[in-house]
Amino acid sequence: MKYSGYAYIYTIGCQMNVYDSEKLASILNSYGFEKTDDMDKADIVVCNTCSIRHKAEEKAFSFLGRFARIKKKKPHLITVMAGCVAQQEGEKAFARVPHLDIVLGTQAFSRFGQIIDAVKSGKQKVVDIEDSSRIYEVLPVTSCFNENKISKFVTIMQGCDNFCTYCVVPYVRGRERSRLPESIVEEITLLASAGVKEITLLGQNVNSYGQKEGQISFPQLLTTVNEIKGIYRIRFATSHPKDLSNDLIYAIRDLDKVCNHLHLPIQSGSNKILKKMNRGYTREKYLDQIVSLKKECPDIALSTDIIVGFPYETREDFNDTMNLLREIQFDSIFAFAYSDRSSAPAARFSNQVAEEEKRERLNNLLELQEYYTEKNNKELVGKILDVLVEGKSGKKRDGFDHAAKNMEQMVGRTESNKIVHFPSKDVIIGDMIKIRIENAYPHSLWGHPLGVQDK
Repeated sequence: MKYSGYAYIYTIGCQMNVYDSEKLASILNSYGFEKTDDMDKADIVVCNTCSIRHKAEEKAFSFLGRFARIKKKKPHLITVMAGCVAQQEGEKAFARVPHLDIVLGTQAFSRFGQIIDAVKSGKQKVVDIEDSSRIYEVLPVTSCFNENKISKFVTIMQGCDNFCTYCVVPYVRGRERSRLPESIVEEITLLASAGVKEITLLGQNVNSYGQKEGQISFPQLLTTVNEIKGIYRIRFATSHPKDLSNDLIYAIRDLDKVCNHLHLPIQSGSNKILKKMNRGYTREKYLDQIVSLKKECPDIALSTDIIVGFPYETREDFNDTMNLLREIQFDSIFAFAYSDRSSAPAARFSNQVAEEEKRERLNNLLELQEYYTEKNNKELVGKILDVLVEGKSGKKRDGFDHAAKNMEQMVGRTESNKIVHFPSKDVIIGDMIKIRIENAYPHSLWGHPLGVQDK
């Protein structure tokens, strides 16, 4: 059934949630709901949730809690909790948010339209956290895109079979399933025709794409996507170290659109902790992979994920992680203090690390990484880098007005995923330009453009 009205979508969490929110927006658009950035204007409000950390979960309940007062004034307003917390909580979500109308699980998107019909017909408190036998496919609607129309995420698989002991993904997103390569190519081709220049292929473990289904491998998928006209750059996340193949390393080396950057989560530098996490590799194997990567791709930029304060982590274990950082010198890291997730096995582990100790370790880790991030950035001063223009820069750098009077300060990213600010008055969003790097900061670069490239 077609309706008229406005939909407001609030997204919490990872890149996959951003992608899922655009999918939800496309579904709502097909039912007549126009996307809005004005929450007060909305006739349906969707909170797309993340349960990977407790803070994200609480943020979701806090956001939805605001609508108790609004709904009294606006009874027709439909409130929806979608995503991982919805899948995890099910009917229990209504106890915390009594005015909630719909709990939409991670595999229920294909049934969202029928659920809206049911609520519109008077049904109250609808929960759908049932499994689905297939990945729900819906092509993106360009009017539903978030602000950045140059770079887009494309999910190539759902779920996970790894069962890391700290992680809830297999429980809230299901077992691993891969999309058909044809549908992925169709989606990316549509995005390219809409002006998208960079795509990031998403999966909990992209390295195992297609294996269960007997489809093409992930390196073969990259080769296929590399041929799509209009796309300048291809990124992907996340790569699991236990499944990193030589073929993938060669794909990074040989495919011109695949960025010379790899996000390879280590999580811990201690073999004891890696085993407790059920990661399936050792510190030594990970270091060997880094050696292979740097041999084939000498200038590759590396980033990683690290959890500190995991149960049983001693000071010696933490020092193993610090020493790994010193040895590899990552370009950037995403680091977090461990927090229990009720459905993850590690929540039942003994030998929990004290919160104060976790915070101290995390601060020490971030301080060390800050040094290497700035060091790696400073090594780029004087080099000429290709930058994909993303838009206007928010905060102007010191001395900008003096150095580049009557120009806009713009921002873009390098192939290695570094943020670059630069002055210009003649480039547009989506241009690929060459920039000479003149200054380096802890989290960004500054330079001057040399000209727009043809693609």
